Formats: sequence, C-alpha cells, structure tokens
Amino acid sequence: MDLKPFGQTILDAQPFSKLVGVEIARFEEGFCELVLEIKERHRQHNGFVHGGVTSTLADMALTFAGGSVLQDVLTLEWKINFLRPGIGQRLVARGQVMSHGATQAVCRCDIFAVKDGEEKIVAAAQGTIAKRPQRKG
Repeated sequence: MDLKPFGQTILDAQPFSKLVGVEIARFEEGFCELVLEIKERHRQHNGFVHGGVTSTLADMALTFAGGSVLQDVLTLEWKINFLRPGIGQRLVARGQVMSHGATQAVCRCDIFAVKDGEEKIVAAAQGTIAKRPQRKG
C-alpha cells in the first residue's frame, strides 16, 4: 500500500523538515525512503554533510517506518553509527521495521551518500518507535 500521500501530509506539517529539505521517495507499510538534496547549508566546516543533518534524516526515516505500522508515533530512543563522511549530491535514508507489537516498533535505517550515481553507506541507525498515548479529556 502506497502511503506516500499520507506521509507527505505529515512532512508538510513539520516546519523543521521543510527547513532541512527532506523529500519522500517511497513510503509503504514497514518501509520508507527519504531523500535530501545536499546544499551548502547542510555542510560542516570540512565540507562534509553535518552529522546533525544525517541524524535528522535517520530519526525521520525511523519514525516514518514505525509510523507506517503504528500510526501516530514518537521516537522512544535511537542510536546512530557514522561510518564515513557524507560526500555527494544527495543523501538517501531507508528505514524499515524489524519487529513490532501493538505499541512499539524496533526499526533500522541505513543512510547513503550518492555521488555521481554511486551510493556509499555513511551511517546506520536503529531505534524504538512508540505509539503515541491518547490523552483523555
């Protein structure tokens, strides 16, 4: 099932995501792929993509993947391993659900830098995504 229109509605409601420039490439049950065209504003002083940008993309991919099976969600916890500098024209984050129950999902995400059409993994993340509690009253 294509969840891209639903995901776009969520993305459009997030001012920070719009500021960063994240786009949804694919979004279906248990999986999402987010893309970020690398601009000068995304770089740190050495010219690589800033780790905070890569981290933001990972967090978003984890929550979109988890949200595809749990609906309204929040990030409970996550970690990221930076494997190499982000160099290229774009970043691609692929998030997927590894396991889930009724209220939590364990998700993973690989982030790739794309340079001249070639993908190289730059980071790997894993996190726990929780269904947002419904408040009464």
